[in-house]
Amino acid sequence: MAEIKNIFDVAGRSMGAQMVRLNTIASNLANAQTKTGSPQTAYKPLRTVFETVYETGFSADTSNGHATVDVSEIIELEREPIKLFEPNNPQADADGYVYGAPVDVDEEMVEMMEASRQYQNNLEVVTTLRALMMRTVNMGK
Repeated sequence: MAEIKNIFDVAGRSMGAQMVRLNTIASNLANAQTKTGSPQTAYKPLRTVFETVYETGFSADTSNGHATVDVSEIIELEREPIKLFEPNNPQADADGYVYGAPVDVDEEMVEMMEASRQYQNNLEVVTTLRALMMRTVNMGK
């Protein structure tokens, strides 16, 4: 596990985790309208699972305050595919049904807005810190 040395490490890893989250959401949105001939092969929406990562050698009980977040895993949501009667669809089963991805586009858009805001918050932290560091350097001139 990489050492958490400063605020740049904290924000950078958090931004990386939010990018994984955004990529997962993009995958869900890209597959929202997909259809297949069987419920077993229908696309299942994905979610990222985050975990708190403390500085090396520390835990939640003995932390020195340095912690960030990582993606621990990406899981498939257990949702039933949407059964649609489309007898003219070439992928339809013997009964004329196709199975659509159970992706809720509204839910994905809310997730995307939240991930985007979290990413922007971390970017603002890094930008502010850099500006303060430059001010400190210029004070000595």
